[in-house]
Amino acid sequence: MSTDTPDYRDTVFLPETDFPMRGGLPQREPEWLARWAKIGVYDRLREKTGRKDFTLHDGPPYANGHLHIGHALNKVLKDMVVRSQQMMGRDARYVPGWDCHGLPIEWKIEEQYRAKGLNKDDVDVVTFRQECRKFAEGWIDIQREEFKRLGVTGNWANPYLTMDFHAEAVIADEFMKFLMNGALYQGSKPVMWSPVEKTALAEAEVEYHDITSHTIWVRFPVSHFEADTSSSTPKYRNMDLNVANVVIWTTTPWTIPQNRAVSFGPNISYGLYRVDAKAENSSTVIGETFIIADALSEAVKAASRIEALTRLRSVEPAEFEGMVLAHPYRGIEGGKGEWDYPVPMLPGEHVTDDAGTGFVHTAPSHGDDDYQMGLKFGLPMTYNVEADGTYRQSLPLFGGQAILRSEPDPKNKRNPWEGAANVSNIKALAGVGALFAKGTMLHSYPHSWRSKAPLIYRNTPQWFAAIDRKLEDGLGNYGSTIRERALTSIRELVTFTPAIGKNRLQAMIENRPDWVLSRQRAWGVPLTCFVKKGAQPSDADFLLRNAEVNARIKAAFEAEGADVWYVQGFKEKVLAGLADPSQYEQVYDVLDVWFDSGSTHAFVLRDREDGSEDGVADLYLEGTDQHRGWFHSSLLQASGTKGRAPYRGLLTHGFTLDEKGMKMSKSLGNTVAPEEVIKEYGADILRLWVALSDYTQDLRIGKEILKGTADSYRRLRNTMRYMLGALNGFEAAERVDAADMPELEQWVLHRLSELDEQVRAGYAAYDFQGVFQKLFTFATTDLSAFYFDIRKDSLYCDAPSSLTRRACRTVMEALYDRLTTWLAPILVFTMEEVWLCRHPGEDSSVHLQDLPETPKAWRNEALAQKWEGIRAARRTVTGALEVQRTAKVIGASLEAAPVVHVTDTAILAALKSVNFADLCITSGLQLTADPEPAEAFRLPEVQGVGVVFEHATGEKCQRCWKVLPDVGTHKHPGTCARCNDAL
Repeated sequence: MSTDTPDYRDTVFLPETDFPMRGGLPQREPEWLARWAKIGVYDRLREKTGRKDFTLHDGPPYANGHLHIGHALNKVLKDMVVRSQQMMGRDARYVPGWDCHGLPIEWKIEEQYRAKGLNKDDVDVVTFRQECRKFAEGWIDIQREEFKRLGVTGNWANPYLTMDFHAEAVIADEFMKFLMNGALYQGSKPVMWSPVEKTALAEAEVEYHDITSHTIWVRFPVSHFEADTSSSTPKYRNMDLNVANVVIWTTTPWTIPQNRAVSFGPNISYGLYRVDAKAENSSTVIGETFIIADALSEAVKAASRIEALTRLRSVEPAEFEGMVLAHPYRGIEGGKGEWDYPVPMLPGEHVTDDAGTGFVHTAPSHGDDDYQMGLKFGLPMTYNVEADGTYRQSLPLFGGQAILRSEPDPKNKRNPWEGAANVSNIKALAGVGALFAKGTMLHSYPHSWRSKAPLIYRNTPQWFAAIDRKLEDGLGNYGSTIRERALTSIRELVTFTPAIGKNRLQAMIENRPDWVLSRQRAWGVPLTCFVKKGAQPSDADFLLRNAEVNARIKAAFEAEGADVWYVQGFKEKVLAGLADPSQYEQVYDVLDVWFDSGSTHAFVLRDREDGSEDGVADLYLEGTDQHRGWFHSSLLQASGTKGRAPYRGLLTHGFTLDEKGMKMSKSLGNTVAPEEVIKEYGADILRLWVALSDYTQDLRIGKEILKGTADSYRRLRNTMRYMLGALNGFEAAERVDAADMPELEQWVLHRLSELDEQVRAGYAAYDFQGVFQKLFTFATTDLSAFYFDIRKDSLYCDAPSSLTRRACRTVMEALYDRLTTWLAPILVFTMEEVWLCRHPGEDSSVHLQDLPETPKAWRNEALAQKWEGIRAARRTVTGALEVQRTAKVIGASLEAAPVVHVTDTAILAALKSVNFADLCITSGLQLTADPEPAEAFRLPEVQGVGVVFEHATGEKCQRCWKVLPDVGTHKHPGTCARCNDAL
């Protein structure tokens, strides 16, 4: 440029925007939260009338502790569902809720008591419950603010709490429906029991950890064969069995005092074996004979240190018919005859020869398979184990001994919770010669997910909901029992995302036992029922069933909460004039908290104005563990009281893992706290991580993953920033009709039409990953790397009246309107910032908008196909220019004027119909049908297009930088014709 050429920089229309390149999200996001609260966005959306309902029912988190990354994943997914459904025209309400009752909170208050040297049982139960309530309230306030900081929209001012008086009244009322329809019964059976917490646990409250247990092989001597009454002569004369031992194997020595039978497998191959040689430290006796499964003989031989073992003969399972064994403790000194009863041999389908001996020691009070055998064969139950996990004091030899300790013993590295009972039984068995062998074994064992202490199966009187009993409630559209209704709901009424969830939940419902409703605790909704004194559970009048009594209880709970149940004189008050209080005992167990949360459909979906029109949610959304948790209990509970599932859709997400795929734990130091992510990056980055992940699988998160997420965010932010800058000063008068636009703009509108369909379908299917990936690829590939790159010349240098420039800015507005709203459910803060750049105003918010309708006329498949060929040819040209740029032959593509050889006549015609030089960002370009020369540049994936590089001829325009022959021949020095006219 000569010294007298003017500086044209101020004449170029460069993008201008106040939208910063850096988001500054950690600092700025709280400002938008305050703004949304001030203008009442959530409430204003409720004012939009005539919309079809959409209800996502919130699974209540537990009110004790700060949020972890799993909470963040769950709530962000819910928020994306609610926001996207709202913007697609629904009235999408979200009522957040909290689970407030139950053992974790009670345990915390007990810990506080213990620290002060106090005993919980010495405190008035109402006072204790009020302390639990206060504790829950404190954590609800903390968690509410943490959830809101994630950008989650909802009715935060009026959430639901399971401890609200109305909620407690409805939970009690739902329980009393079970009382009235015949589902409720009291039974004595083994349940998963926590001696440390002194209560029964539901399966969903159990987790499994590896522990090292004692293993023992025990001799049960054959006592006799019962006479065969169908024959005048005894059926069996096999004297070799009369002197043999049946050997059992168990990992729970403490259950031996409760043994009532030994089970065998009807289809297992057994043998009679003799010990011929043994190691010095073996507990076996040379010459003794015993029966075991053939498949396990080598394992038993090794465990018992037998050096020579002879198989004498096969023993058919039929030979066990009528066989009676003696309990190993029969006749034991000090036993007081406790174990002098016969131990029958019984066929059991649950017996296998996979491990052990092929025989199962059967204690009906301490295992479900054992209990089922007891029911089938009339075995007596035992009540040897107390609530704290100790043997009853009156049990000979072992009275008062603990099966599990109340506190772990740090010195016992093998099994710190183990009490004295196991070792005492092993010693007693050795003392009477019944111990065949012993060892230890590392295996998976049930633990309480709250106290982390091991559990036992314990026979106790508990309250159950019968899931196979025909109900007397007139709600039989989908079946007459809870199980039938639940299974029909799964098969016919519920949509599962992902679909595999259906099989999982169905299998659980098909195989589950009756629901244990009762817990022996203080903080919860009591089982509001009365039992007749002196009556047995099998008696018809055992339970008081009176609708008026139930109505009084519900009314009292509505007014004063469930605490009123524990107030002196309550029984007399509610029974007055309806039943004789002196004839009834009040039940003080509390309901399983899964019954609380399972009842939320009644006091939220059914009872609240912002619930659901039919009391059924469109969606329940939780982690995969809730197939056995909240999804499961809600299904059972509603099947019992509503006759069907309380949801039409179930969505499940995976768990959060660290970057290496490891489970997060504080001890490993690999946890990622939402608070820390927000502090460093902002909540939108956390939300973007959710959108980038396949939530149907387990999700990984860590520093490197978050860096990658932040990089994707920056690229998208720059696209939005460029668009805002390009739209600076845009006015309605500039708009151009789609039909009058250049083809490139019409192609962009076609892409918007395609995306509109894909985005709506993706949001409807809850496919946030799919939606974001499509939009991100469009923004970075179709826009930034293609459309924006091509059109920046027109935007910067064309005259404002130029059709191309006006069409481009019109398209930019269409892009802005759609990208901002399409991305708003995911990047709630950033898209609000983008929106306010063009729509400032005190009451303005992108979250008050719906997704804009996209004209069907924009769809143009023929044009799209044509431009597919144009873009392929362009890639060949840009590839050829990149070779020259790398070789430093040119510095910029505007220095080139390549010759493009095209053999396909249709492609050539398409390229000639557009300004292909502008598309390739070159100053000139020649199209020819001549065969491509050998030196032409080609791309293997683009057939029939070859490029020969040529320099552009002429001078460089000092305004647009194109190299053209006419530069310097116009009024304005150093300009081309286009720039001269623009000036």
